[in-house]
Amino acid sequence: MIQFQYERVSTPAAALSALSNSGNAKFIAGGTNLVDLMKRNVMSPRKLIDINSLPLKHIEQQNGKVTIGALALNVQVADSKLILEKHPLLSQALNAGASAQIRNMATVGGNMLQRTRCHYFYDTTLPCNKREPGSGCGALQGFNRMHAIFGASEHCIAVHPSDMSVALVALDATVLVRGPKGERRIPFADFHRLPGDHPEKDTNLQANELITAVEIPDNAFNQHAHYYKVRDRASYAFALVSVAAALNIDGGMIKEARLAMGGVAHKPWRLTEAEKSLAGKPANEDSFRQAAAIAMQGAKAYKYNAFKLKLGENVIVEALKTAAQKA
Repeated sequence: MIQFQYERVSTPAAALSALSNSGNAKFIAGGTNLVDLMKRNVMSPRKLIDINSLPLKHIEQQNGKVTIGALALNVQVADSKLILEKHPLLSQALNAGASAQIRNMATVGGNMLQRTRCHYFYDTTLPCNKREPGSGCGALQGFNRMHAIFGASEHCIAVHPSDMSVALVALDATVLVRGPKGERRIPFADFHRLPGDHPEKDTNLQANELITAVEIPDNAFNQHAHYYKVRDRASYAFALVSVAAALNIDGGMIKEARLAMGGVAHKPWRLTEAEKSLAGKPANEDSFRQAAAIAMQGAKAYKYNAFKLKLGENVIVEALKTAAQKA
């Protein structure tokens, strides 16, 4: 790990000022991903700006939405009575991610910004366009069991690791950010990027901006929601495939649906066409299997991850079945 400077700030304005006055600086809160990357020399910021004292830890409801501060801890959000009542899908996704120790340190903003766990990205002796643009993608012809089946490019087939983000994209969340030009709002579906020609860019957050909060609009998905994660071991493992499923059911019929997948793309993967196919259909396995088939259209496998094609379809069906059975 290289030497670095450290500065603690107490207001968003001071954080942005420190960032603008520093070359190659990064904000740090829980540090559960950034510190690991620094230890492995994958990232080498010259300055860390500690933002833990910023007043961004709130979880509150007002004006038809729940607002979660960027520095709220994952465990606080998952255990919040408000979240459990209004958005249990988010609580389930958070509890499915990482270990209890990590959840006790990780923040909402940091969770959104965590980087891929692709082993070609982490190993600095291997080629990786995300870590070193132009060096190539080792995963394309390498061991790609964990990699993308949607939205990949010839430059990168890595997947986004966050469980929380899969639930937030399904719940139509909005990201609030602050920069030198003031505040702006980014739909969660547009926050993360597909790799395209620039896989080194994970999000559409500008280099001089700070995430301040996430907003989730009120909805009718608090009764029938389920987050289903398939992984190699029961804890502290990233998803092979995960699905966030939420249904608004009335009289056995689906009025509205929300679906998103994790472990399959460079960003949380929203399944809008599958959602549309479920509207007005009975909440039964036939409807779910039809939606799953639609969801998997366009998926492309690589040498070692072809199993994800069938697995993805089955996980969608099981997530929907479990969500529908909840009361």
